[in-house]
Amino acid sequence: MESYPQNRIANRIYRPDAPKAYSFISYLKFGYLPPEEDIILETIAKARVGDQKAFSQLLDRFWTEVYGFQLKRTQNENDAEDISIQTFARAFDKLDTYDTRYAFGTWLIAISKNLHVDLLRKRKRNVLENRGNHSGDAMTKVLDESPSAEDQLIIDQNLKTLLQNIRKLKPAYREVIELRYFQEMSYAEIAETLDEPLGNIKIKLLRAKKLLATLISQSRRNG
Repeated sequence: MESYPQNRIANRIYRPDAPKAYSFISYLKFGYLPPEEDIILETIAKARVGDQKAFSQLLDRFWTEVYGFQLKRTQNENDAEDISIQTFARAFDKLDTYDTRYAFGTWLIAISKNLHVDLLRKRKRNVLENRGNHSGDAMTKVLDESPSAEDQLIIDQNLKTLLQNIRKLKPAYREVIELRYFQEMSYAEIAETLDEPLGNIKIKLLRAKKLLATLISQSRRNG
């Protein structure tokens, strides 16, 4: 009888011949776990119908990969962060166009690479224009206004602890957190105030809340 490797976490058997059409719950029910690619595809399917938690899971899963890719290309933390934010904003806005025959991470990297090329072209064009005449020059599904687990954790903090942790964030993340929670601005108002695309603001806030919630949890454990 053919044996399969044990999954120590779930104490179940992984079956490489498992039918890929089964959902994650079906895998657990029938006694074997899906490979990570299938879990990712299921998360993407949920995000496509507006599941807010699924968007957050995709961002958490692929942020390091995209950010690391851009950090190597740009050699600049701020540029890497900005392009990574734009990458997820563009990807989530165009999620219906994703072809599941290709790895999701590969698709994200392709988008990120194109955005970096666009940035370089824009900077070069601006330099040329300034030398010449010195002239200056809807994304709706990603995150709704309903509070997330991170929102609740942030709201529950006393002001002193909250401010201490906010000060640990990078300036760009600190700014959107302060506008959101202290000035109680909507996503649209923040986008207008900072003169940035709404999609970028939503991704930036999602990332900022995740980082702040992590800092709060760490301070609780250390306290």
